[in-house]
Amino acid sequence: MTEPAAPGRAAEIAAGYRTDTPAVELGTVVLGGQVDPQARVRIPLAMMNRHGLVAGATGTGKTKTLQVIAEQLADAGVPVLLPDIKGDLTGLATAGEPGAKITARAAETGADWSAAAYPVEYFCLAGQGPGVPIRATIDSFGPLLLSKVLELNDTQESTLGLIFHWADQRGLPLLDIKDLRSVIMHLTSDEGKADLQELGGVSRSTAGVILRAVTNLEAQGGDTFFGEPELKVADLLRVGPDGRGVVSLLEVAELQTRPQLYSTFLMWLLAELFEELPEAGDLDKPKLVFLFDEAHLLFADASKAFLTAIAQTVKLIRSKGVGVFFCTQQPTDVPGPVLSQLGARVQHALRAFTPDDQKALAATVRTYPVTDDYDLSSALTSLGIGEAIVTVLDERGAPTPVAWTRIRPPRSRMAPTDTAAIDATVAASPLLATYGTAVDRESAYEMLTGRIAAAATEPEAVVAPVAAPAPAPAPVPVPAAPVPAVAAPGPAISGDALPPVELPSPTWDNPNATTFYPVAPDPYVAPPVPSAGGGGLGGLLGSPAVSAFVGAFGAALGGAIGRSVNGTRRRRRRR
Repeated sequence: MTEPAAPGRAAEIAAGYRTDTPAVELGTVVLGGQVDPQARVRIPLAMMNRHGLVAGATGTGKTKTLQVIAEQLADAGVPVLLPDIKGDLTGLATAGEPGAKITARAAETGADWSAAAYPVEYFCLAGQGPGVPIRATIDSFGPLLLSKVLELNDTQESTLGLIFHWADQRGLPLLDIKDLRSVIMHLTSDEGKADLQELGGVSRSTAGVILRAVTNLEAQGGDTFFGEPELKVADLLRVGPDGRGVVSLLEVAELQTRPQLYSTFLMWLLAELFEELPEAGDLDKPKLVFLFDEAHLLFADASKAFLTAIAQTVKLIRSKGVGVFFCTQQPTDVPGPVLSQLGARVQHALRAFTPDDQKALAATVRTYPVTDDYDLSSALTSLGIGEAIVTVLDERGAPTPVAWTRIRPPRSRMAPTDTAAIDATVAASPLLATYGTAVDRESAYEMLTGRIAAAATEPEAVVAPVAAPAPAPAPVPVPAAPVPAVAAPGPAISGDALPPVELPSPTWDNPNATTFYPVAPDPYVAPPVPSAGGGGLGGLLGSPAVSAFVGAFGAALGGAIGRSVNGTRRRRRRR
């Protein structure tokens, strides 16, 4: 049961959110079951690049909260990147419709509500829905992200990294699926045996597994997404003629059955932003805010290297002026190293029907600042639709008091925009001329195919006939020479009774050397012993033990190359 509100306590909580700088208003404080329209809950714009989390069970209002945040960011001139996995966020492009519920919620939250439409640019993965098509090259995607799409294990991920490295060293651009497939097919063919051996720790069977995974991805439509022209991140940072930030909606509803491609594609966008944007430091408002819906798909079944790359990117991208808000059902869906980087928490209602749910609830309560105003274990399961438990960072970077918040209503339409209106917006987009048509320039596939064709058409060398050798002359008998005696202390010994000569211990040049029995009268000459110069080094490198060490080192090096989002990708930028 919620305790009755102390007089003025809601205002005291709201004082922790007060700011004289531009801010995103989430709603107003609820205390003791009563809402105070004057007790505003805000996130300063300057703190939006400290990232955040919007969480809650299905149907609790998370998507509408994202819509409210996106609207106010756009009004403040901040571009927004927002994936629309269910299709209902297209309503941002259409003005909302007044009604009794909207009017009541606006009065409760102190919102000066009026209907408004926002500047929206629709994007889609090429061939996967309405919008300006987005493509990425295989090179820029990199081995780590591609391994997650292909669902490879750690060994296969390291092998893929070596394959990328080999193509990079040979000057073979990997732009689309057929480029990667042709490189792997070459390495697993008879013609590529020598190249495969150069890679050290790459087995032919592992390369074959990767080839099958690539072929499956191609059959599922991956060939339409990978390629050129590749999206330039500058086209996500646009501001309209009226000064409002453009909301870039990624229409990915058709990828619900392919969560690996969806989540990894969004991570690629985040990595591209990190790599392309310059350092900006602390700004009055961010350059871009990335609202990452269904974020649990990003972390599901992710390798340790992938999770490390995400945590590092989220940690460092703040200084590039980019804020990231993850939206998911449970806070525990987000790994600890990432969760610790999120300064704002907007927690909608949680369900506690199972032991796992109750465990997750207890873990969520422990992540909030201590409060005497609410019993968080009870409050988190009692929140109504469109209500959330909130704490953010104030202008000083300190956590604000915990506030039960009633979220204000969106000004745009809380339903999908008509399909005809979406199609008209896409057709009128200035970006369609740049990204509308795929480009297939010369890359690894064409280069390798050309080499094979050239080898097949090269004329064979004409070999002149060789005359039969003349018959050998008859052997001339030679009388046997007498065998001289071997000089030694004591009595002379004839050649018919030569003693055995003891040789040095076995070496890597002659491992079976033990005792030598001379059968000729010539003086015994000891075999050469490796010197400390070039002969000893050559023998050492020929040792089976050293060869095994070199192979293991090559495998480890390949793993290091593959385990980084920005590893070899930086050397393979657009050529």
